[in-house]
Amino acid sequence: MQMPQERIYTSEDYWNLPEGQRAELIDGKLYAMAPPNRIHQELVHQFDKLIGNYIDSAHGTCKVYPAPFAVNLTANDKAWVEPDISIICDKDKLSDRGCEGAPDWIIEILSPGSTRTDCAIKLFKYRTAGVREYWIVNPIRKMVQTYIFEGEEDANIYSFDDEIPVYIFDGLTIKISDLL
Repeated sequence: MQMPQERIYTSEDYWNLPEGQRAELIDGKLYAMAPPNRIHQELVHQFDKLIGNYIDSAHGTCKVYPAPFAVNLTANDKAWVEPDISIICDKDKLSDRGCEGAPDWIIEILSPGSTRTDCAIKLFKYRTAGVREYWIVNPIRKMVQTYIFEGEEDANIYSFDDEIPVYIFDGLTIKISDLL
């Protein structure tokens, strides 16, 4: 949900929000972030654990960061988002503030107030910033939309009962119903 505003907000405004207030900065607008519900948090926890364990078992170098974790999408200090799950494979993008540039894979779990932002605004931003893979998980409809933005772009829709292939990790599939 976009916060009422009459001015263009900057990175400085984002980093100086009052303690405990979460928002995202996109195109000079601050978008308030409501506290997530239990299912949302359970999915974040399970994704973090499952993907982290897969990377560890494969001796991979990618890192998994659950929200809250700041991502400066184009490393130009103009867009700061907090994806539910960010997977970063280039350690040079990591700083004390978060990720400076596009993560390799982002997972967003829809909440009633985040649907427009996650399915439209962020979809466009993630694609143009260079995110390789983007998942939108809809707990209400029990559906997952996956987007591959690398090479031959691809988009698919899966149910929670499907084995969903992970593009950036050969051999990893995720069945969301097994996570709940």
